[in-house]
Amino acid sequence: MVPNKNISWLSHLTKVTVFLTLILLSAGALVTSTGSGLAVPDWPLSYGQFFPPMIGGILYEHGHRLIAGAVAWVTVIQAFLIWKFESRTTVKRLAFFSVAVVLSQAILGGLTVLLRLPPSVSVSHACLAQIFFSTVCVIALMTSQSWSSFTLSKEVKNDSLLQWAVTFLPIAFFVQLLLGATMRHTGAGLAIPDFPRSFGHWVPSSFTQPILIHFCHRIGALTMVVLVTLVVARIYQKHSLKLGLVATGGLLAAFVALQIMMGAMIIWLRKPVPLTTAHLVVGACCLATSVVLAVLVKRQAIEIKDFTTVSESSIKPSWDGL
Repeated sequence: MVPNKNISWLSHLTKVTVFLTLILLSAGALVTSTGSGLAVPDWPLSYGQFFPPMIGGILYEHGHRLIAGAVAWVTVIQAFLIWKFESRTTVKRLAFFSVAVVLSQAILGGLTVLLRLPPSVSVSHACLAQIFFSTVCVIALMTSQSWSSFTLSKEVKNDSLLQWAVTFLPIAFFVQLLLGATMRHTGAGLAIPDFPRSFGHWVPSSFTQPILIHFCHRIGALTMVVLVTLVVARIYQKHSLKLGLVATGGLLAAFVALQIMMGAMIIWLRKPVPLTTAHLVVGACCLATSVVLAVLVKRQAIEIKDFTTVSESSIKPSWDGL
């Protein structure tokens, strides 16, 4: 077993980072949903000030910047503390990776404003936010008490179908979120105005670029429902005694069901701001939960890697006594 100090205050800090990131995702979604992306036309200052009047769209845009700054500082502090007190190489690498991602996210956010919301930069900004959220969730998992108490059986290790499925699932979720971000930032959210059909048919009779993007997102949603159902069914059927896997799989299924329901209501209610904001946040939770599930299933391989690193460092030549 890899040495794990299980520092409670560090674990609490990682959970705070996850919570702040959720708030940041919500703030970013509000900026897009309310059309406030260019309410502040300069960057990094806002109308040449650190604190402009918080009115109208400025409240959403500058508020988003303030929250992003707070998350960036917390992420840097967290990485330093993990480097100082955490013994596992994997956790340290994830912490430094999260710093690189959050700083890249800040640069993309600035470019989004300075270049006047080009879809390619806006979509990249949205997708990188999803990667960052998944990363901090995994860090919180691996520094928690639950991680040290969670054990895998040989049945899980030898279940090649489950091992393959949980590897593929986060990739599929990311592609679906990429389609969603593209739809959102190209204005294709209501390109197909009815649901579950499309212009009264199951397949649109003609395709423009917005209709194609929107329809692909719908097909992706159906695909994710099937994939998640198969994975969760496999866990419940073959590994029902592994409560950690069962709970994570059940949470993932609940997030997907909620996401589908909100997607339908967004179309029926013509993109209300609260629902479109929640839809983005729950989408991030779907991806992060699928990543957590993959990490749990592959925990043994992660521990072996950390154990090898620790063992190698422990047998380095010592010059004491020479």
